[in-house]
Amino acid sequence: MVRETTTTPAPRAAHPAPAAQAGTPARTPADAPAPAPAGRARTPAPAPQPGPAAPAVDRPSATAAPRGSEIRRHELAGFLRSRRERIPPEQVGLPRGRRRRTPGLRREEVAQLSAVGVTWYTWLEQARDIQVSEQVLDALARTLLLDASERAHLFQLAGAVDPSPAAQCPTITPALRHMLTQLEPVPACIQNSRYDILAYNRTYARLLMSDLDAVPPEDRNCMILVYTNAEWRRSIVQLDDAMRMMAAKLRGSMAGHLGEPAWKMLVKRLTTESAEFREHWERYEVVGGARSRTKQFLNPYVGLVTVDHTDLWLAPDLGARMVTYVPTDEESRERLERLHALAPADGNPERDAGPA
Repeated sequence: MVRETTTTPAPRAAHPAPAAQAGTPARTPADAPAPAPAGRARTPAPAPQPGPAAPAVDRPSATAAPRGSEIRRHELAGFLRSRRERIPPEQVGLPRGRRRRTPGLRREEVAQLSAVGVTWYTWLEQARDIQVSEQVLDALARTLLLDASERAHLFQLAGAVDPSPAAQCPTITPALRHMLTQLEPVPACIQNSRYDILAYNRTYARLLMSDLDAVPPEDRNCMILVYTNAEWRRSIVQLDDAMRMMAAKLRGSMAGHLGEPAWKMLVKRLTTESAEFREHWERYEVVGGARSRTKQFLNPYVGLVTVDHTDLWLAPDLGARMVTYVPTDEESRERLERLHALAPADGNPERDAGPA
């Protein structure tokens, strides 16, 4: 229930208030001090006494984090410039020209070779506050011909995690390494579902090329090798069938890894560097599961070898598997034994332990 109230108008003063003197603001009733109670003198309020000062509190500077990010961006910009300027254009297949004043590559050349925008790369060298994806960092690392230490430094300056198998430390146990050795002269390696070659024995290192040890760890991927490495491609007798099958298996495996940087980086690199991969990938063929197949390789040392390809799954959830190539006939067995004898016996740490 709403209660109604009646407002009674205030009584009009009998005499008008005296006018304010010139230059003195008129005092309104609200400004006037309240009258003191009768019989008591007004006492002024005591002035506040100064007390001890509040202790100073150390607070983190609001500019500490941005300042650190700014320093890292400038370090990244300087690092990119230094590596760009040390690469002569002839080293990456570009003409030098007559009016080149840059000691190495130009910014637009790095952008073109890395498949990124010129303006974007210029901003990167100007230490602008922009986001850099793992795929772009991988492309820049390959364009600037960075070694493993330089590549790790690049990703660290960019505040990113390198998704390549060379930067990870997969669980290749001593027992698995011993198994690879005991399988000699049968070529064998350990791969994941992305076709990264994580470890391999001496015979496998010489099966499809003169020396797999010479390939940078970040390029030891069967998809990259079959689509971009001329020596690896020459060793595969039925190359087109192999490429189509591998692209279809990669497509099938990728369904469980959508959005993962390493997978996106691999597909983008292959799409950029290989027209054959683009054609096969756009067909959207899918193959799943393990299939044993008979394969033939034309080895540069011992000639034609016929083998049975078998996958031994180690960790289905991660796709890790041991790949073996068992000879199908006596002639192939003898040739694999000769190939094993040609391989150096001292061992390569990267081959024995895999990329780390």
